[in-house]
Amino acid sequence: MNLHIHNESNSAHQSYIKNKIFEFNMLHFPDDLKGRYQAVNLFLKDEDGQIYGGLVGEICWNWLEIEYLFVNEDLRKLGIGKTLMLEAERIAKEKECEFLKVDTLSFQALDFYKKLGFEVFGTLENAGRHTHYYLKKDI
Repeated sequence: MNLHIHNESNSAHQSYIKNKIFEFNMLHFPDDLKGRYQAVNLFLKDEDGQIYGGLVGEICWNWLEIEYLFVNEDLRKLGIGKTLMLEAERIAKEKECEFLKVDTLSFQALDFYKKLGFEVFGTLENAGRHTHYYLKKDI
């Protein structure tokens, strides 16, 4: 058999790989955590549906991972990011998650997350010539 590596954008192939690792992972998680996956998408909109910010994440097994948090620059420092994070945390508690996790770069929002009770559990130096921080908050 001749096998070759291909570097390509193919959503069907991406789904195949994701599904296979998911199947493998399911063999190793306790029954009470299996099937615990839910997208968490919170959007800040005006009455016309224009988006001004939001939070994108997912509940995976026993945690909620914040993948993206963004608030338009002219609305920052008004508590909107904090409000979005607190709503995500409320959802996580409701879904019986044990912790939240997030990552941020040194020029982004490290102090913001620390003020919300997150603690750094890892760093990666020289990530785009910045420090990449990994944070967790037990709930």
